[in-house]
Amino acid sequence: SAHVELDTITYNSAVSACEKDGQWAQALRLLEEMASAHVELDTITYNAAVSACEKGGQWAQALRLLVEMASAHVELDTVTYNAAVSACEKGGQ
Repeated sequence: SAHVELDTITYNSAVSACEKDGQWAQALRLLEEMASAHVELDTITYNAAVSACEKGGQWAQALRLLVEMASAHVELDTVTYNAAVSACEKGGQ
């Protein structure tokens, strides 16, 4: 059987798929799995997860991810902030 190396790009694809399908909880599980496997989480990873939380109305989770990004010295960009602001708007915050 073919062996697929689970790297940042592979995980980012999976997290993005969760985001598109509104599966915020699964997206967060994938982030935990990445951390456990010592796979680098980058801006793309976090942006997809923040967007998944935004789509799922999980504003508190979205903000928690922003704090996590800052702690891990991962760059927050316009996409990150827009998704977080949108999550807060949807959550009435």
